[in-house]
Amino acid sequence: MRVAEHIVRKLVDEGVEVLFTVPGEQMDALFGALAKTDIRVVHTRHEQGAAFMAYGYARATRKIGVYTVISGPGVLNSTAALATAYAGDARVLCLASEIPTPLLGRGYGVPHEVPDQLGILRRLTGWADRVGTPDQIDTVLGEAFHRLRWSRPRPVAVEVPTDIWGAEAVDPHGWTDPAVDQRPDPAAVEAAAAVLASAEAPLIMVGSGARGAAAEIRQLAERLGCPVTADMGGRGIVSDRHELAVTLPVAHRLWAETDVVLAIGTRLMRPQVEWGLDDRLKIVRVDLDQTEIDRVRPPPCRSSPTRP
Repeated sequence: MRVAEHIVRKLVDEGVEVLFTVPGEQMDALFGALAKTDIRVVHTRHEQGAAFMAYGYARATRKIGVYTVISGPGVLNSTAALATAYAGDARVLCLASEIPTPLLGRGYGVPHEVPDQLGILRRLTGWADRVGTPDQIDTVLGEAFHRLRWSRPRPVAVEVPTDIWGAEAVDPHGWTDPAVDQRPDPAAVEAAAAVLASAEAPLIMVGSGARGAAAEIRQLAERLGCPVTADMGGRGIVSDRHELAVTLPVAHRLWAETDVVLAIGTRLMRPQVEWGLDDRLKIVRVDLDQTEIDRVRPPPCRSSPTRP
């Protein structure tokens, strides 16, 4: 089986329904394999459009948005969307072509060559890697989709040189998904519940990481009778029309009297850095990313499942 066919089989197995692209001859083998599936291929006028469509698809559906581009200018044209997907916590897969393996790093100035394209992708994604040989295809794809499923939502990129797309994978290296413990720490959950139960003036703040828990957040806010605010990525999780929803300026005015903040799927950057903290304020954090939880001030209560 050729590398392109391995990639398409993985897309099908992962439930990918749509792929956005500006086609290029570098990826003829990929489109030949896609033609044998039910995956819808959306041709755009520009690579930036393909990448932003993948981002919008991921945000709107909470599925993985996939796009593919040729090397060099194709990749560079898509970087604004990759950066947006990174900032917006979106699960986007970039399948990027690359110049032939024997020419990598030689600086010959061949068409579509840019210095260290993989380095560019690594700086704009949560993870990126190259299929260096045909037999690496399953391990690289396995790692990519494992991170898309279980890590903090970020774009990832898989780079495939033009001589690899159509090459036969004779003895593909196997891949086994690492075990992931999704359970939060029960003691942390109990501690958080106790802090919230004792609050006199609680406030809930949600970010893009809370998009899958809208009903639960609304139910909790109604039970506590506390206002809910959102940063840009969290707008709409609790409808602006809900009686407990407040804007950020209103939340800022409430901040001085707030004694407990429940932050769900948000960096909580503006309140912590700009509005200020004191010893009286208790913060409960629910987040996949341990780094974000501890970035400004480690909270007394956190819920952060084990993630890669």
